Amino acid sequence: MECVVSLEGLALSQHGQLKYAAAFIDEQIRDIRLENNHIHIVHESPKGNAAIESQVRRLIERFSHGDFGFKENILFEQKVNTPYEGDIIAELVDRKIIKVLEEGLFIFREPFSSLMRFFDYSFVTKVGNRFEGIKEESYPAVIHCETLNKTNHFTSFPEHIHFLTHLREDLDIIEAFSQSIRESGGWKPDAPLDMNTTMPSPKFTMNPSTCYHCYEGLQNETLEGDGLIVSAISKCHRFESRNHSDFGRLLDFSMREIIFVGKPEFVKENRLRAIEYMKELAVEWNVDCMLEIANDPFFTNDFQTKASFQRNQEMKYELRLTIPHIKKSIACGSINFHSNTFGNAFQIKMGKRPAVTGCVGFGIERWTFAFLAQFGLDEADWPATFREQYHAWQQKSL
Repeated sequence: MECVVSLEGLALSQHGQLKYAAAFIDEQIRDIRLENNHIHIVHESPKGNAAIESQVRRLIERFSHGDFGFKENILFEQKVNTPYEGDIIAELVDRKIIKVLEEGLFIFREPFSSLMRFFDYSFVTKVGNRFEGIKEESYPAVIHCETLNKTNHFTSFPEHIHFLTHLREDLDIIEAFSQSIRESGGWKPDAPLDMNTTMPSPKFTMNPSTCYHCYEGLQNETLEGDGLIVSAISKCHRFESRNHSDFGRLLDFSMREIIFVGKPEFVKENRLRAIEYMKELAVEWNVDCMLEIANDPFFTNDFQTKASFQRNQEMKYELRLTIPHIKKSIACGSINFHSNTFGNAFQIKMGKRPAVTGCVGFGIERWTFAFLAQFGLDEADWPATFREQYHAWQQKSL
């Protein structure tokens, strides 16, 4: 079946957000596309077209309700005549450099895996280490549900969460589960499981963002001086339904972050420095990109209020790299200011006042995908400075 709904009255700037959110309407959706100011949803849902259309209209209302206006501004733009315009994903798969396990879940092999390590090394040395006194931390891949509750992640981005649980600590349940798997000839995707009986309510989820662990680790502390700067990389996990078919949108990805916690001016000044460092790196590597005001994809009925506030207060910027083959750009870096949201949530103090926080994030896989999408796998076509730095790093890493 195909459900077609007019988008008349919905601002063009919201069409992409609607398409993204529509993937979560029903598990039986097979395809979503935007054409001629309409959204087309191909599905096999037993609910029928009327139910799908009703849900789409709910989302249209969400994204058009209270049109506060989006502040749009490009802070920096660099246009480059890049040499590669092919389908880099198809080439990487064909050459067995990446193995697609399913949409959004990849195994990375050489040279992609080396480029990932080089990008992270560069972000640490060329951006992170320019901040005096920066400290490196290491975080787990899982996070307490209570920590996500304090960050309001459950209410802002509920669709992304990967919950973790386990079999109950009950010998009868464990043995019965194991026996049922043996009898059915191994694990089956549609294996009937009584979750309430066999598994407890989750205490953990997979970590959706690197910086959350930093704030969790500072809970109930009072910081000295102007604040602190932390660098960390961790695996992050976000479920994004059919959106994983979009270029660079992974289920499991690596995020290097530089995190600022302290007095308002300390965080704001260092955030501005980070923007300049990111721009310098883009120029040095000669990538086709732009830096613009952005907003998070809030999955809430007050989306317009939150997103417009974020944009108008310039609380989030994104560095977007062009993907020539699809004639679009993807966000590869973000620069965020959270005010005292996390300082209040985790009782992090600067004297008697809550600390202010901000962070700079680099998507390692996305940077690698985007770079190769612009310059291809032939190193002779890479920007000279980037190629020299990569080869120097390779020699150092031997």
